[in-house]
Amino acid sequence: MGRSVALVEDEPSLQVNYRDALERYGYEVAVYGNRPDAMAAFEQQLPDLAIIDVGLGDEAEGGFELCRQLRNMAPVLPIVFLTALDSELDTISGLRLGADDYLTKDISLAHLVARVVALFRRVDAHNQPDLPEDTIKTGGLELDMKRMTATWQSQAVTLSVTELWMVHALVVFPGHVKSRQQLMDAANVVLDDATVTSHVKRIRRKFLAVDQQFDQIETAYGMGYRWLA
Repeated sequence: MGRSVALVEDEPSLQVNYRDALERYGYEVAVYGNRPDAMAAFEQQLPDLAIIDVGLGDEAEGGFELCRQLRNMAPVLPIVFLTALDSELDTISGLRLGADDYLTKDISLAHLVARVVALFRRVDAHNQPDLPEDTIKTGGLELDMKRMTATWQSQAVTLSVTELWMVHALVVFPGHVKSRQQLMDAANVVLDDATVTSHVKRIRRKFLAVDQQFDQIETAYGMGYRWLA
């Protein structure tokens, strides 16, 4: 049997598109149109991963509440938020609730599947031996690309999958400027420049939360960003 994915989405057309894309990749997909139905199912059996829309029917933030409930039941279960909104407030709120990634509904189906694959890879990595090439260390930063985790000066930095790959693209060649397009390519996302900028701002804030002196990511105006050597 394939891994199980719970899709909590109230738009019928998106339910069909997302379910078909995930099933083509071999996942078993259960679809729920509202929070009560999803919770009733989760109380009977947990999925291996959950994709949750923030707005569910009459509940503008029903997905956030569902995430809270599900995270209490399963502390390490991968959770992805889907939303039509891309405000920084929604993103930060979602990740603080324990979501592993946060995607807007204009993403391609291939990108959605890639994010699911990446999260399952992180789950699998916890049961596998470490290899030297899976870890990148530079200065106070350590990235474990197998477990999809980041630490700065030995303190955990909670990055989404998209943010982690952007940081990875910067630190592989410290001092080299990476354009916004290169950061998108590294994270396997299609975004406008303003959204890439928002991602970089969020990444900086997350590092600053553990180190108020953090200044490793430099803006090369008109060109992109670099990780200072």
